[in-house]
Amino acid sequence: MSVPGSGTATSAATPYDELPGDLLAELSEAGLDPRAVYAQIAQALAEDLPPDGAGVDVTSAATITHDVVGTAEFGAREDGVVAGLAIAALVFHYVLGDQVQVSDRLPDGTAVTKGDVVLRVTGPVVRLLIAERTALNFACHLSGVATATREWVRALEGTNAKVLDTRKTLPGYRALQKYAVACGGGVNHRFSLSDMALVKDNHVIAAGGVVPAYEAVRAAYPDLPVEVEVTTLDQLAELLEAGCERILLDNMSTSTMAEAVALTAGRATLEASGGLTLERAREVALTGVDYISVGALTHSVKVFDLGMDLLS
Repeated sequence: MSVPGSGTATSAATPYDELPGDLLAELSEAGLDPRAVYAQIAQALAEDLPPDGAGVDVTSAATITHDVVGTAEFGAREDGVVAGLAIAALVFHYVLGDQVQVSDRLPDGTAVTKGDVVLRVTGPVVRLLIAERTALNFACHLSGVATATREWVRALEGTNAKVLDTRKTLPGYRALQKYAVACGGGVNHRFSLSDMALVKDNHVIAAGGVVPAYEAVRAAYPDLPVEVEVTTLDQLAELLEAGCERILLDNMSTSTMAEAVALTAGRATLEASGGLTLERAREVALTGVDYISVGALTHSVKVFDLGMDLLS
């Protein structure tokens, strides 16, 4: 591999310890593992410039000399909420090392309108173009998650309900997607199978009922948070009697959820889930449930339209 600025449009990795400390600290403070993000960036760039192949951006190598320096702007091409700009900045530092200047970066979670500049980068153009697509892929996807989340948050304004994400995340992207949900104003549900117990229908069938399943988890992991999924009011009543403090109402009608809230009378936290849409969000929230979980925030979100334009 060449080093940054060697004159060839090839991949070059800036060592982790040479990246800006304030940027790494920012990621850490946001709850992300900077070394894990660094590894994801390396993997993403290897898709564009495979280390076992020619590893050359042939278009840039043929059209731009290595000594051309320029500035490019990341612009919002629609209204929404940005997220992942710190990661995009890290992509440029990874590719260009100390030859890049990143400026005017908006904080993740900022609401933007079409035409807003969200970040500027200055450096050797051939290397800016190597970093461009990877930086955009991270920022566009995560901004899409944040934007979708903010739409749900706005739909729930004036109610006590909060929007939750799920484990329906892209493989390898869970931490990033859940970070983007938080940027949009949502609340993170469990991160893994081990930090919280969630008893679902298959567990109930295998254990012989909602109460036996709940009690089995309580006995095995007495200090772990536990939530149990129910589909009927009878199951809900059984769990309340057993002392369950967090219950998921799965695929219930709005009227049934309202009955569930009345029956619970504050004895447990209630989460609505299953086939919920943005159009129905407020109606469900007004039943009095505490949370609404939305898998679509991460598993089928539309990317946010950001573009990088080189200034002439």
